[in-house]
Parts: sequence; C-alpha cells; structure tokens
Amino acid sequence: MMRIPHTYIIGEIGQNHNGSVAIAKLIIDLISKPVKEKLFGLNLKPMDAIKLTKRDLNEELSVSQMNKIYDNPNSFGKTYGEHRKFLELSEIEHFEIYKYAKTKNLEMVETICAIGALGVLKLFTPNYLKVASRDLTNIPLLQALAETKIPVIISTGMAGKKELDEALAVFAKVHSNLSILHCVSEYPTHPKNVNLNTITYLKENYSQYTIGYSDHTIGISAPVAAVSLGAKIIEKHVTIDRQMKGTDQAGSLGADGVNRMIRDIRITEMAMGDNDIFISESVRDTKNKLERSIASVRNIKAGEIISEADFHLLSPGDGLKWSERAFLIGKRAIRDIKKNEIIYYNNIEN
Repeated sequence: MMRIPHTYIIGEIGQNHNGSVAIAKLIIDLISKPVKEKLFGLNLKPMDAIKLTKRDLNEELSVSQMNKIYDNPNSFGKTYGEHRKFLELSEIEHFEIYKYAKTKNLEMVETICAIGALGVLKLFTPNYLKVASRDLTNIPLLQALAETKIPVIISTGMAGKKELDEALAVFAKVHSNLSILHCVSEYPTHPKNVNLNTITYLKENYSQYTIGYSDHTIGISAPVAAVSLGAKIIEKHVTIDRQMKGTDQAGSLGADGVNRMIRDIRITEMAMGDNDIFISESVRDTKNKLERSIASVRNIKAGEIISEADFHLLSPGDGLKWSERAFLIGKRAIRDIKKNEIIYYNNIEN
C-alpha cells in the first residue's frame, strides 16, 4: 500500500492568548478538534503541536523602546514595556499550558527569545525549541539552544543565505536535529512576497535538514501549496476569534479556517501519490465504461471477412483497442455481429 507522508502541523498561539491561560486552553481545544471530510467519510489527523513564545523582558528591547508610548487599539498598556508585560505568561503558566496540550495529544513547540527565557526548561521539556526569525543572528542564544540538545526549528523570515549558514554553523558543532522553515516576516505577507519556491531551494541545498514553511499570509492557500512543494512542517497562527483585540488576531486562522487548512493539507498529502504514471484501481470501472473499443459500423454476417472499413470506435472499453485492430482485419466472423456493437475477440475465427 502507498505510504502517505505526514505533515507536522503547528498551531501557533503566540500572543493570541492575550495574557490568559484560559484563552490559550480554548485555542488548544480548537486545534485538537477532530477533522472530518464528509464526502468520502475521512477522519483526518488534526494539528500535531501548539507553539508558545517565552521572552525575558530584561532582554527584549532598549529602555527607551520599552518606555515608548504604545497607544493603539491593540495595546494592553500605556508603554510598549507595559504591553509586553501584560502579554507575557510566566514559566508556571507555560507549564500549565504544556500539560493541558498533552491531555489533548498535542506536542509542544517553545520559541525561546532570550537566554533568560530558558528557565522554562526547568519545568518541562518541549518537543521542539524554535528560533524566531529575528534571533537567527543572536549567536549567544543559538549557542545556548544548541547545548540543550532539544530538537530545534529555525525560521528564516529575516534571513538570507549568509545568516542561515552562520546560524547552522553554530548548531553543527554540538547539535544535528534541526529543521528549517521558509518564512517571510511581513504581517500579513503580501502574495507577491511569499516566494514559495524557496522551499524547493532549501530542499535542494539543505537536504540534510527537514524543510517546512511558517506562514503569515491571509487564508490557507499558501500552506497547502507549500505541502505540495514538499514542506514537511507547517506553522500557522491560530485564534478563537479573529475580531479579538491583539496584533496577530486578524491574520490568524479561526475555527473554520483551522478546519479547512487541516482538511486541505491532509487531503493534499493523500493526493501527492507516487512518482509514477499508472492506471489506478479506482478508475478501472470508469475505464471499462467510457473508453473506446472497436465496434461494427454495419451488420456483419457469420462467415464474412472483416476489413478495417467494417469498424469504428464506441464505448464500453472492454473490447479491442484501435492499436489491436490487426487481430481483426482479414479474419472471418464466426457469428452475426449487429451494427454498432463491440467486436469481441471471440466473435472471430482464431
């Protein structure tokens, strides 16, 4: 039986929890819901993991930037520092969300944004650590992540080849379990800037790593197309309400979007098939019904010699094909064949 490859789908909670563990759990409930395809009665695998982000606000921004007035509809504080503090979940809260995700059979990806945020690892071990695009040049952080020996996922959203190669060189010294996600750090990403063919480039030039795609586009077409290009990991922001306050909410997937993306990714996995051309067993009946076979163009009496002028092509397709007409030409009919009926091999002398 054909093996259907499995795409590892990460539902990124990010800061869509709005500082609330309860909201994070609601997003987990959404991510873990069964996905069904009604026409063929398919029970499809839901998302595989959630992703949270852990910051150390002492290593986040300069003092002047943290104290900068942050006055907009999505602000949770008067200054950007107050805003970030409101949205930052504690290590204990991360652990609580991790445990809840495990009850839903979901794995955990943790983006670590500072060396000081590594304290969360004292409480639990995520299945993967994530390097945010902005930290691909943060060599001290990369060194600290590499030393954990936990599998690492790298996003390339703000990186070119130079930055990527330099980051990989840091890990290569002590760490080998790495994945690379094509990403564009534009929120949301304009279609003209997505450049999904980077996935093909990464597969060709970084074949020793698992290649995937972290998506910031509107809708679900880009991640589905990425899977068709061979992406083995898909990451997408998820929320319980796209109208909710927060900078990432409007560009995230709500309940219906999550269902449709998972459905289309899992169906795409099935649809990719084998690198071959063949007649599928599923079309055998249709082939027999609709394909053309050699048929009589006139009433042919038993004993008559059949010539090419005596036949044309009609359905069904269970008779001789035009390429096999030499089997009929010059042969004698052994029974009457009515006009516009298939001339089967047992209608003629051997």
